[in-house]
Amino acid sequence: MTTGRESCDRLRNQHLGCHDGLGRKVGFVRGDGRQIQTAVLGSAGSEEPLMLPLEAIELETFRRRYERDTFWCGLLLGGCGGELTTKLYTDRVCHFAHHPGPDGMARECGRRARGVSSADHLYVKSAAASWFRDKGERVDIGFAGQDGVPIGSVVDILSPRGVLRVHLDRATPPVWDQDGSEPVLGVAIPVDSETLIRRWYVHRIRLDSEGAARRVRIGTEAFARPTEWFALDDCEMTDRGLSTPAVERIVRERTTRPARAWPAKKPRKGPDPQGRARFLLRQLADARKVEAVVVVTRVCRDIAAVTGLDAELKEQLTAAVADAQDWLGQQAEVRRDLFSRLADAVAGGQTKEARVLLIRVNATASHDRTEEEDDIVGTAADYLDAVASAAADRVKALLSDLRRRRRFDMSATELRLLVQEIIQAAAQAGELLGTYEKSQIAAWTARMGLGTPTPTSARAPAASAPAGRRTQRRPLHAQVARRHWYKSSCPRCQAGKGENCVIDDEARTGEVRNVPHNERLQLIVDERKAQQKRTRPWRVYEVTCPDCGQGDGERCRTPGGPHRSRVERAKTFTQLKKPRPEAMA
Repeated sequence: MTTGRESCDRLRNQHLGCHDGLGRKVGFVRGDGRQIQTAVLGSAGSEEPLMLPLEAIELETFRRRYERDTFWCGLLLGGCGGELTTKLYTDRVCHFAHHPGPDGMARECGRRARGVSSADHLYVKSAAASWFRDKGERVDIGFAGQDGVPIGSVVDILSPRGVLRVHLDRATPPVWDQDGSEPVLGVAIPVDSETLIRRWYVHRIRLDSEGAARRVRIGTEAFARPTEWFALDDCEMTDRGLSTPAVERIVRERTTRPARAWPAKKPRKGPDPQGRARFLLRQLADARKVEAVVVVTRVCRDIAAVTGLDAELKEQLTAAVADAQDWLGQQAEVRRDLFSRLADAVAGGQTKEARVLLIRVNATASHDRTEEEDDIVGTAADYLDAVASAAADRVKALLSDLRRRRRFDMSATELRLLVQEIIQAAAQAGELLGTYEKSQIAAWTARMGLGTPTPTSARAPAASAPAGRRTQRRPLHAQVARRHWYKSSCPRCQAGKGENCVIDDEARTGEVRNVPHNERLQLIVDERKAQQKRTRPWRVYEVTCPDCGQGDGERCRTPGGPHRSRVERAKTFTQLKKPRPEAMA
């Protein structure tokens, strides 16, 4: 069995472009458009999972609850270890997204599992640890697997009464009739009738979404009977293994025991000391590989509590702990240097260096901070916020100046320098800029040939119609009544409200156009479409499905059409006159 830290090390190598356990080359996955629905709380190495609500209204409550916390693309989720932020949408499912890198570019991440169930192994570990702790029993929990098996496919729970091997997917086939070990299967893993008849029953596990968490439920499946589900608190760990109320009924109804369900031997009082010591040694080595200071400290304490070891293994543990203590001392020095560099960067006004160091501090030194360290982090955060706010004000002022002076009042060189200054200030302002300012910057950047950004109002080109069936779209000025042409300013030529658009070619003649620019008309068309959508009932595929999690515009994963719960949800939203997504945008 491998622990979560061993899996972390393997996944970190894959992100760096190493070979996996099957000899295949693994590198960054570029352009992965799948939405990230889960993260971990506090740091990249955290084991505390979190699920993002799918609806925009629920996300606002989620943000208020966790406004002082940070979210990470956790190593135990197969992620890159980068910091995440929340993305609120009204026309699709809300999700996590990576913070951009220090260079402002999108972060590359090779994480494979990104859906609602991608952190289920961490929820299982947390629920099992809490359940056994309430019963006064100590257990070891790890993420078993081999090379090529995704992290979290299997969770091993070593208890004094035996081993529970939880299979969350089909990557690792269950092994039946293994002494001291009992499989617990996810809902998607099939079991043949012969196994059900021979063993009398098998256990299943599922996780239900509740707010920002996932709750574990245990099921019992028997031959010719539907699966019965129970809360974890209704279950017990007996000499026979994991037991539910359904298991007790099945056993009472039978006259013979199932073949080799559990070995008939006296239960142990606890894990074998020699085996636990070797397990802790592996945990210590894995934690040092990923530089997890908190885990190294905890494992050193656990090693000190182990008794009943032979002389050779005890000597190995003593040497490993001594070496780990030296390493912790070095990490403490690195931590002091990191905070010192962050304070110097803020004092020297080195914005880029301060931003990079603050991200690193939050990722690697978020635990056990002193009051002085908290002050340094707070000062750095306030400084970067002030820089971003000043940059946003500067962008708005420069855009206002650009609208006031107009393009034909400046030389080409002056205009280019002004647009370059706006782009530089926008890079520092980040998310503080609104949609209008971003569209203005995108338009000017493209016009000056300084880049090829995609305007916010850009439309995806329609697929070509088959030959003989081509339809020509009406021009935008024919779709908008003349009296509405000049109701708003033009983002292209900067003509104000009520003013005609001017020709913005290189000659800069300032001649008036016969019709407005398409960019100006597109804003009116979009506003009209949004108004039309707000007045009609909710459609089935405009709400998020409670069963399969499919968002706006996405069909349910069932061949027979949408889930019944999704249809009922659309009817309820219409009856309650709930604001449409476009109305909240």
